[in-house]
Amino acid sequence: MFAEDEAALLLDAATDTRHLESLVTQRIAGFPLEHLLGWAEFRGLRVAVAPGVFVPRQRTSFLVEQAIALGRSMIRPPESADIAHDSIATAASTTVAAAAGADAHQPVRPRALAGLAETAVAHADSTLVVLDICCGCGALGLAFAKEMADEGTRVELTATDIEPAAVACARENLGVVGARVVEGDLFDAVPADLRGRVDILLANTPYVPSRDIAWMPPEARDHEPRRALDGGVDGLDVLRRIAAVAGEWLCAGGHLLVEESEEQAPVAAGIMREYGLAARIAECEEMGATVVIGTRT
Repeated sequence: MFAEDEAALLLDAATDTRHLESLVTQRIAGFPLEHLLGWAEFRGLRVAVAPGVFVPRQRTSFLVEQAIALGRSMIRPPESADIAHDSIATAASTTVAAAAGADAHQPVRPRALAGLAETAVAHADSTLVVLDICCGCGALGLAFAKEMADEGTRVELTATDIEPAAVACARENLGVVGARVVEGDLFDAVPADLRGRVDILLANTPYVPSRDIAWMPPEARDHEPRRALDGGVDGLDVLRRIAAVAGEWLCAGGHLLVEESEEQAPVAAGIMREYGLAARIAECEEMGATVVIGTRT
């Protein structure tokens, strides 16, 4: 975002001159713009965030795009492979990263989309059961639920996070889609009635190696929860914990989606396979995003 755009947003947020001076001073000192505004833009939505809450990254829009493509294939399984691949290609080519400055009409061509149709499982109704784990402010689940609802698909959404401030934001954001929001460590607080029923498991896990936290921008390093950033020695500790039990929560043909770095992705896929999931990698060069998808077969 350009400085002129930030200035306009701060001007709009300020209640008076003194408040504006305070906002500018904090921004210069490294406070995240989104924390000062009280919201972040994500896939065209204004999502409430607060100090101490992880700010959703624009590249994570690609994870949501992949989840939507999978959701479509589960609710409306294609009558032929040709239709399936057309649907996937259309979903991939419409990924939009407006806040990142991407051209809304620039096609996105992620790799490793092949196989989605083969793993699709038909639903008898138009409802998807979705679990947003490590949900932060709830941006991923909100975007998924609203976009699927626009297409006529109901989403039964549950979201969970370990950070109390994040849970408070998620409850504010997700009330509009009727989601259950719980506080706890990974699956600890997830209602037992979801076991074996989850179609889409969104997991925006921390994946920065511990040694690299010190090199992160101060906006993240100093103002976002360490637990939302630090993924352990290789950045994959939280993924390992999720993958170890994901098969117990996913339905047959259900999908786990996580964002990783390009370098981590092959290792992450291997971890998923170790725990019985069929894994593949999707990448979007335009957004600098890599998503690893594990499917319960």
